[in-house]
Amino acid sequence: MTIVARRIFNDRVALDREGVAAHTGTARTTVLNWIQQRARFGFPDAFTDASGREWFWADDIDAFHTAHKAAKLAILTEVDRSGDPNELVTSGEAARILGYSSYRNLPDELTEHPDDVEILSDGRRRRFWYRRTVWAHADARTGRQSTGHAPRTTGPRKPHPYANDPRLQAAADLLAEARAAGRDRRGLGAELARRLGIVPRTARRLLSAAEGDQPG
Repeated sequence: MTIVARRIFNDRVALDREGVAAHTGTARTTVLNWIQQRARFGFPDAFTDASGREWFWADDIDAFHTAHKAAKLAILTEVDRSGDPNELVTSGEAARILGYSSYRNLPDELTEHPDDVEILSDGRRRRFWYRRTVWAHADARTGRQSTGHAPRTTGPRKPHPYANDPRLQAAADLLAEARAAGRDRRGLGAELARRLGIVPRTARRLLSAAEGDQPG
C-alpha cells in the first residue's frame, strides 16, 4: 500500500510526489512527466527538508492544477450548441457540432451508442443522436494539451481516422510518460482506457496513432 506523504512546515501543507499524485487525482507517472518537463507545464519548484527529501507546497500544486485543467479545456474544439436539444442528427451533423472535420473522427462512445438507428435498403445502419446527447459528450470529454508545434497540414486525406480526435493528445502524453519512466507499451492500452473511459481496443488504436505521429 502506498503511503501518501503530507507534512506541515511552518503551518503550510507540503506534499511529496506520491502526495501530489493523490492530491490531483493523477498517476505518479504523470507527476513525473510534469516535473521532468517543468518548463513546458509550469510545474512548481520543489524544496527539500533537512534530510534532503523533496516536497511541493500544496497551495502551489492547487494553483498549478487549476491552471493546467483550464488550459486543457480552453483548446477543446468549439461546440455548436444551437438548435433543438431533442432533434435527432446524423453522424455528419454530430461531427460538425463537435467541431470535427469528418464523421470518421466521432469517438466510439457515440458511434457505439446511438439514440436511434435506421436500417437502409442495402442493410447498412444509419445512426442518429439527439443534440443533447452530443452536447453531453462534449461536456464530458477530455481536453487536449498543446504540443507547442504549429498545426500540421495534410492533403484531403487524413493520415489516420483519429487525426482530429481530442483524445489523441492524451495518448501521446501517456507514451511520453512511459518513455520518461523507462517503460515499454505493455499495459498502456488498459491505462489509457481507464483514464478516458473508453474500450481498450480504441485505446490501443489511439496509442498506435499517436506513436505514428511522433518523429522518428
